[in-house]
Amino acid sequence: MRRGVLIFILVNFLIIAFLVRNVFTLLTLLIEDASADAIHRADIPSPVSSLLETRPQVIPKIIHQTYINESIPEQWIEPQQSCINLHPDYEYMLWTNEKSREFIATEYPWFLETYDGYPYPIQRADSIRYFVLAYYGGTYIDLDDGCQRRLDPLLSYPAWVRRTKPTGISNDAMGAVPQHPFFLRVIESLQTYDRYWFLPYITVMYSTGPLFLSVIWKEYMGESSNVDRVRVLMPDEYNRFSWSFFTHHVGNSWHGADAQLIFWMLRYWVLLTVIGFILAGVVGFCMWWVYGRLLVAGQYRFRGRGASPSRRRPLRIMPRFLRRISSKTSISSDEEIGCKSEGYFD
Repeated sequence: MRRGVLIFILVNFLIIAFLVRNVFTLLTLLIEDASADAIHRADIPSPVSSLLETRPQVIPKIIHQTYINESIPEQWIEPQQSCINLHPDYEYMLWTNEKSREFIATEYPWFLETYDGYPYPIQRADSIRYFVLAYYGGTYIDLDDGCQRRLDPLLSYPAWVRRTKPTGISNDAMGAVPQHPFFLRVIESLQTYDRYWFLPYITVMYSTGPLFLSVIWKEYMGESSNVDRVRVLMPDEYNRFSWSFFTHHVGNSWHGADAQLIFWMLRYWVLLTVIGFILAGVVGFCMWWVYGRLLVAGQYRFRGRGASPSRRRPLRIMPRFLRRISSKTSISSDEEIGCKSEGYFD
């Protein structure tokens, strides 16, 4: 019977270890503040600073954006034009559905089946931005992000992404040199993360969206050298102040009803975490109680077969109140059948 208890504990330990291993990176993202790779305010020259002329610019002067076709919705024309007008010396590349698929078929044919198989269009819009940055380099900007100042200071970093809340990084604005190791790793990981997670929002976020990118980023940070690090643009420098690079406009066009549930869960994640631990404790207790009852039932079978008293004694690891309940139950049963059970329970 001691072997049975050990097996019970071992099985539960393996289940917990498996779950922790699969969500470990997600858990570490909750405490990751990206401060080690942050692009600090003091690092960014003002728009009129003479330092801009002395800083090397390694990222190509290319702006990438994506949309279904070339007919941009009215609410996004202004932010799109703000980026184009501020950067007349930059090449502008709008990746429509047709151009994106042709690019994948030509340059990355191994990914075409996965690309075509995505159930949601936003997954193709997400994935194409990683491929064009890996191939051409440059800066990707969502259509609902306008430009408030020139991007030249950001061209000095071989790769950069934007910090988002409550955790991780976003994929709405990012830049890189061609063939940067981080974005090569991103595009190589897309097929591995191509899974369905029941809710459309979670499926998109964890297969191609910001959550997917954050997980790859977190893993990459633990392995990369200082030369290949990805720098992180913090919220203040993103779109909060007059010196920030971007402005934000109406977006999230792909969000469905399930997204509202996820946003609600994010607002109350601490409470939900506590409830989760409580439920886990209740489930664990119920499993132990059921296991204790099975041990008691096993004692009856052993006794019926003439097992020795030493083998019929229940395990001391069983909770005391369960032993008392089991003892009362066994005595009552014995009285009914005319059997005396003295010495069977402590």
